[in-house]
Amino acid sequence: MARDDIPAERIHDVHGGESSAGRYVLYWMQQAQRADFNHALELAVRRANERRLPVVVGFALDAGFPEANLRHFTFMTEGLRGTAQTLERRGIHFVLRAGVPEAVIPELAREAALLVMDRGYLRLQRQWRQAVADAVACPVVEVESDVVVPVEVASEREELAARTLRPKIRRNLERFLRPVATPPVAESAKSGAPAGLDPAAPKALLRGLRINRSVGPAPGWEGGAAAARQRLRAFVRHGLDRYAEGRNEPADNIASGLSPYLHFGQISPVEVALAVRERRSEAPDAVQAFLDELVVRRELSMNFVWHNPRYDQYEGVPAWARETLERHRGDPREATYTEEELAQGRTADPYWNAAQRQMVAGGKMHGYMRMYWGKRLIEWHRHPADAFRIALRLNNMYELDGRDANAFAGVAWCFGKHDQPWPEHPVFGKVRCMKPSGLERKFDMPRYLAANP
Repeated sequence: MARDDIPAERIHDVHGGESSAGRYVLYWMQQAQRADFNHALELAVRRANERRLPVVVGFALDAGFPEANLRHFTFMTEGLRGTAQTLERRGIHFVLRAGVPEAVIPELAREAALLVMDRGYLRLQRQWRQAVADAVACPVVEVESDVVVPVEVASEREELAARTLRPKIRRNLERFLRPVATPPVAESAKSGAPAGLDPAAPKALLRGLRINRSVGPAPGWEGGAAAARQRLRAFVRHGLDRYAEGRNEPADNIASGLSPYLHFGQISPVEVALAVRERRSEAPDAVQAFLDELVVRRELSMNFVWHNPRYDQYEGVPAWARETLERHRGDPREATYTEEELAQGRTADPYWNAAQRQMVAGGKMHGYMRMYWGKRLIEWHRHPADAFRIALRLNNMYELDGRDANAFAGVAWCFGKHDQPWPEHPVFGKVRCMKPSGLERKFDMPRYLAANP
């Protein structure tokens, strides 16, 4: 069975395991929570067809995932409902079980001839995969499907900035920016396949789990591949042409709205990039600007969390930035606020408050405002490590795409990561600063305030 449409660099043989006939090929779906444009799924189908075996897809729903709450679980399980339906129509059995992957997946793999797993980049995701691989007897293969260019192909080291990663991405882009074929499933899943929870009713499913319910679902957002594609089509038709010049205007919010779907793997970055590239002859500047955000900057964040073990800590910020921030710890602060005041958007800065309200109420803050939001936290805390910790906690609590490589890189950027030294300022030292006057000079801030009362 030909597999040349899945580049070899996406495929990582974890261990050979024991020779086993097995009853099925198991794909452990965790990061790439979709039934289309999924290289890991398609490799599992190919390997199953070679063995004349069915494919079983297993998903472990960890109710205690760090910093996850009802907002995140609602969006995720809405997506799993559609994924399960699409898989079953293709003859692939979907098994959803509650528990940590280290317990759920080895149990499902007992009767597997092969375990295929997708790749995750965060520390916990990597620990999960190592623990599962160590616990199963069958061969294990890991497939990279949630980036355009595989992270180790793009770079073997932690990159300084987008400008250093960009040429490496561009050299490899055409090899990896292509669809993956979906061959027919040779053996459909039959009766006797492993049992699991019913993904068809997400609300009922979540009622039975002990999850953090401190933050409710985000209105206006529906999880799943169908909703992601609807947003993608709308953006390509109505927003892309204005993206290059208008994406930074907070009042207009010219954005694809796809980051939550990319975070949960409900849509592939390859699918998004291909759909956008179809418009390159009509809007070349906009297409280039969007692809730079989707591929270069998003995959810069993957590079960061993959190569920097302290990506979620203040100590992961570059030494020059920490040194200059530390030298200015004694500078006068215009104000200080408790974490509760910050969470409720009760500061003297109306723009910051509006951005916080946008995130809390809607689950997504405008990208430019998120940078400003993080910079202001530095001004309001005597110790930059406290500002870093609070920025990450608030972001991960309320943002649908929080707890993501982009989230960790975005917060670290506010503290100097992927940036360069700037002329010295109070409080910030040589770290880039952002002020309310800058927003007022560049953007229509009254309109942004009116949209986020």
